[in-house]
Amino acid sequence: MPENNNKKKLLVFIVAYNASRHIEGVFDRIPASVWDKSLADADILMIDDCSPDNTFEVAKAYAERTGRKIDIQRNAVNQGYGGNQKIGYQYAIDKGYDAVVLLHGDGQYAPELIPKLATPALENEADVVIGSRMIDKKSALKGGMPKYKFIGNIVVTAMQNIMLGVKLSEFHSGYRVYRTSALRAVPFQANANYFDFDTDILIQMIDTKQRFLEISIPTFYGSEICHVNGLKYVSKILITTMLSRLQRMKLCYFRKFDYSSSFIGSSSE
Repeated sequence: MPENNNKKKLLVFIVAYNASRHIEGVFDRIPASVWDKSLADADILMIDDCSPDNTFEVAKAYAERTGRKIDIQRNAVNQGYGGNQKIGYQYAIDKGYDAVVLLHGDGQYAPELIPKLATPALENEADVVIGSRMIDKKSALKGGMPKYKFIGNIVVTAMQNIMLGVKLSEFHSGYRVYRTSALRAVPFQANANYFDFDTDILIQMIDTKQRFLEISIPTFYGSEICHVNGLKYVSKILITTMLSRLQRMKLCYFRKFDYSSSFIGSSSE
């Protein structure tokens, strides 16, 4: 890795919910270059979103057993997938990190690829790096993506691309890296607290002209439980995408799509 990466601060932020069966494996698969800080001045943060299982205890026991330095936190009240991200991104900003990797605690996304995804952000070549499962569509199916999700992903992404004037291969991957400079430029605290947070923040990044890079990642669908109502999710993200365009035409108003300095960091929708 380039020597100047050693001076950059990277946060690997793991969102976890009912991940007790997977979290140790996720930790184990994080590359040595992250743990030994040769990739960057890297730290690991895991936030358990008030899981009803023992995710928090399993993670704490792992850290104590291995001696690995992991900041393990637990929300006293469930914040939702988006709400949990808000906490982690604010943590990254407040602690002065240059970039933050979003990783899921259920093992669906490959921790081994952290260096590949993080390096463009650390080297200031991209503000948003998306690990896309849909660059190689055959691989997505081979990796176990259900056909209805595969087709839905293609159709919904195409619709969002048209509405937003971009050409992303996938809007719906949860494997992402953000430069904190990009996070500071958008009012992410005003976003939805649930799974549509991911759409809200991508729209914000597009609107503020952040630099995007997509990197192909493998698809893996294992025994993890999906907590998303598919039809409700699709309807919400398409409506949100449409409303963001109407706001650009000054036909409606939502604070999360207001990029004036007075609203950056606001927590109200």
